[in-house]
Amino acid sequence: MTHTVEKIGGTSMSRVHELRDTLFIGGREGDDLYGRIFVVSAFGGITNLLLEHKKSGDAGVYAQFSNADNDRGWHEALDRVTQKMIEAHETVLDHPADVERATDWVRGRIEDARNALTDLQRLCNYGHFRLAEHLLQVRELLSGLGESHSAFVTTMLLQRAGVNARLVDLSGWRDEGDICLEDRITKAMARVDPATEMPIVTGYAQCAEGLMREFDRGYSEVTFSKLAALTGAKEAIIHKEFHLSSADPNLVGEGAVRKLGRTNYDVADQLSNMGMEAIHPKAAKTLRQAEVPLRVTNAFEPEDPGTLIDDQPADEPSVEIVTGLDVIALEVFEQDMVGVKGYDAAILDVLKRHDVRIVSKLSNANTITHYVDSSLKKMKRVEKDIADLYPSAEIRSRTLAMASVIGRDLSTLRVLQRGLCAIADSGHECIGATQGPRNVDVQFVMERDVLKPCIKALHDAFFEPETAELKSAA
Repeated sequence: MTHTVEKIGGTSMSRVHELRDTLFIGGREGDDLYGRIFVVSAFGGITNLLLEHKKSGDAGVYAQFSNADNDRGWHEALDRVTQKMIEAHETVLDHPADVERATDWVRGRIEDARNALTDLQRLCNYGHFRLAEHLLQVRELLSGLGESHSAFVTTMLLQRAGVNARLVDLSGWRDEGDICLEDRITKAMARVDPATEMPIVTGYAQCAEGLMREFDRGYSEVTFSKLAALTGAKEAIIHKEFHLSSADPNLVGEGAVRKLGRTNYDVADQLSNMGMEAIHPKAAKTLRQAEVPLRVTNAFEPEDPGTLIDDQPADEPSVEIVTGLDVIALEVFEQDMVGVKGYDAAILDVLKRHDVRIVSKLSNANTITHYVDSSLKKMKRVEKDIADLYPSAEIRSRTLAMASVIGRDLSTLRVLQRGLCAIADSGHECIGATQGPRNVDVQFVMERDVLKPCIKALHDAFFEPETAELKSAA
C-alpha cells in the first residue's frame, strides 16, 4: 500500500490549470510525482447541463429528452453542452494544439451521443419499445460525457507539463461488454503502474449494476472509494474547495471557524444526513470496510493536511461541527394509533415510494412526525396517499429547519441543555430538540427564518475561546 487515490470535485476541476502547478506537480520531481491516482469529476456546471440543474431543477439534455414533445429542446440543450465544454477546456489549456484536439474530441463525442439518442427516439416510435425502459441508460450515457471530457483534458494538460499522465476511461464508451463495477475497475487498472505514471480516472464508471440507479449523481465518490479499496490504497483523499470546518464561515465568521483536523466515519455519516456530505455514505462504507482512511483537504492549499477521517474514537468529549438544513415536518395524528402496530411502517412505505429522504423522526402515543428533506409539491402527494390509508387521520406538512451539533463523543457536555439556552439567549425559539443515547449529535428544530442566527448562536456557545484548546486537541 504505497499509493493514494485522490478525488477532485467539479468546481475545483474548473481551475485544474491552477492545480497543475500546486496539487499535481508543486515542488515534486521525478518519482515523487507518482504514487497517486486521481479520480476527476466533470468541469463545474457541465453535469447540470447534461442532466438537470442540481439545485434549481432547470432542465438539461436528459430532462429535455425524457419529457420531449419534439426534438428541438434536447438538441438545443446538447448544443449548449458542446459550447460550455469547449469554453471549459479553453480556459485551462494553454497550447493551441491541445485546445484543437480537445475541441475535436468534444464535437465527435457529442455527435455520437446525439446519433444514439436520435436512434433510440426513432426506435421507441414503435409500440414494442418504451422510452421509459431506457431512460436510466440515457442518463448514464449523458453523465459519463462530462467525466470523460475532464479526464481527457486533464491528461493532456499534465502531459504537456512533462508528467507521465495516463487516461483511464471507465465510461465504457463503445464497449461491447457489460461487466460489474469491480471488474470494470480491475480490468482498466491491470496494466497501470501508479509508481511510474499518474492515472487520471473518470469519476463515472459504466457497469452492469448501473451506478445511477442507486447513487444518481453521487456516483463519482462510489467509483473513487471502490478504486481505493480494490487497489489497496494507503489513503483516500477528497480535494474540496474548502476545509471541513466547525461551521459555515459565512454564517459564523471567518475568524470563528476551526478546521476539524480529525474525526471519524460516524461524524461523516451525520454530516451526510444533514445534507453536508464529506463523502457519500455508501462510499464511506466501502472505505471503512477496506480499512482505508479518508482525508478531506482544501485543493488549493495542498500543503495543509486537511481533516483525517477514520474509525478512531475521540480522545475526549468535544463538539466538532454545527450545521443545519431546511426540512419539512410531516405530522400524522391519529387518535386510534395508541397501542396499534403498523402505522409507522405504512407511513415509511409511502415515503419510500415517493423517494423522500428522512432526516429524523419523532413519535408519541398518537402522533408520528417525520422531518424530511423534500419539496412541498412532493409532500402533497405523500399526504394524499397517507390520507387514503388513514381517512380519519389529521395530516399536515410544515416547513421548518433543523440545526445539528455533531461530534464523535458529546457525552458530559450537556449539549442539549446548553444548546437550548444558547438559542433562547439569542432571542429565538426552539420548537423541538432531540438527543439520542449514542451521543454523536443533537438536533434542534426551529422556524426556517431563524436557522442561520441559531447556527451562529450554537457555534458561539460551543466554540468560545475557552473551548478552543479542547477543540484543537480533538
